[in-house]
Amino acid sequence: MSQYYTATDHFVLVPAIMLALFGCAILLFDFWVFPEPKQRKWLLAFLALGEGFAGYGLWQQYTYVIGQGIEELTAFQGSLVVDGFSLFFNAVFIAASLIVALMSYRYLEIEREHHGEYYGLILLAQCGMYFLAAGVDLITLFIGLELMALCFYIMVGFLRSDKRSNEAAVKYLLLGAFSSGFLVYGFSLLYGLSGSTKLRDIAAAVAGRDAADPVLLLAIVTTSVGLLFKVSAVPFHMWAPDAYEGAPTTVTAFLSVGSKAASFAFLLRIFLGPLAPARAAWEPLLVVVALASLTVGNLAAITQQNLKRLLAYSSISHAGYMLLGLVAGNETGVKGIAIYLLVYTFMNLGVFLVLVAIRREGLPSENVDDLAGLMRKSPGYALLMMICLLSLAGIPPTAGFIGKYYIFLSLVEGGRYVLAAVAALYVAVAIYYYFRIVRSMFISEVEESSPLETTFGVRVAAALTAIGTLGIGIFPEPVLRLASRSFIR
Repeated sequence: MSQYYTATDHFVLVPAIMLALFGCAILLFDFWVFPEPKQRKWLLAFLALGEGFAGYGLWQQYTYVIGQGIEELTAFQGSLVVDGFSLFFNAVFIAASLIVALMSYRYLEIEREHHGEYYGLILLAQCGMYFLAAGVDLITLFIGLELMALCFYIMVGFLRSDKRSNEAAVKYLLLGAFSSGFLVYGFSLLYGLSGSTKLRDIAAAVAGRDAADPVLLLAIVTTSVGLLFKVSAVPFHMWAPDAYEGAPTTVTAFLSVGSKAASFAFLLRIFLGPLAPARAAWEPLLVVVALASLTVGNLAAITQQNLKRLLAYSSISHAGYMLLGLVAGNETGVKGIAIYLLVYTFMNLGVFLVLVAIRREGLPSENVDDLAGLMRKSPGYALLMMICLLSLAGIPPTAGFIGKYYIFLSLVEGGRYVLAAVAALYVAVAIYYYFRIVRSMFISEVEESSPLETTFGVRVAAALTAIGTLGIGIFPEPVLRLASRSFIR
């Protein structure tokens, strides 16, 4: 290969190439080979094949890094890196994408919007996520962010005949573009301070400046606005409830876990990289945002009857917990965020999967009352929902307890006892609104109690989420070892 594209560059880029190629192939096959709706189930096989090749590429990267005993492998003149952080997060993206794809087929058939580009968009969005986890250059990170965001703008409005979906897509697009403007402005200031787009060069330049430097403070504030919007933290959360409610349920599921995990990977790269020397300037900001997210997210969720809006506010509160891990400023905090995002993927997808399973043509499935009597209709899905809700609340022995434990532990290790106590108090609030759903499923009466009809894909996805939610909680050691390598050095 030429000096402009080396073997190392190719090795690092293979997973992204596989995702992009199979994403484009699905678009072409849908148009030429599988034009009939009944044939589109084969597109799931193409998606799974693409994920398989991407996963194999990640596995090769993992074995190489472990075998060589190195901490990272850089490519494209320092624009991309393979390290424990990127490998961990890309594994999370693969798990989320596969589960969402499995639960999507039946839902799209019911909504009469089963189009092949849906699966292509999942892969292309994941390709953007790859660059958010592996990018160490401002341009690379921004390209990855916009690729992911453009795919989600389309997917949120995928139900073309649904006014709610159209409205949600427009709001998400406009606010997303607005936040991207702030982010680009912040990046331009960082470039001006350092004369480079490489994160390490920017970190060296920031370290040589006073934390109270007005230009540096402006760069931190504008960059933070763009990043905090992407993770739906208060006060930049206004898009989340509408986007969650209006989007197709499977897209809401993918948005809530895939986009959030990728955005947090992006946020960690920035705050633990170029902005790390200016911690004294941004740490108070993140403390306020984290506490506001916990407060608004939990209190607003109490009054919600629509489950998707409730889960949107729940997602905002979970963002607050993860920001506290960053505020802790130690390795345990970053490890806690990594574990939290992994377990959040399984438990949140499990909740959305139940909403997909109970969806029937012409019948609602989005309000708390729609789950009334689910234990009589389908004990399996009722138990899955209960397990996932217990995990979201942080009750042992579920995986959610492990995630919250490491966040609290990082705060205690850092001497931030007040923050740990406040965060723990909000767990009680979360238990209240999660158990409203449990009460409806197990106690509320319902006249019609016929069993639910689900597909093989939905059942497989249900098994994966249940295993992930309980398995990690009962036997967390393998995940803890992987998460320990995710610390950005």
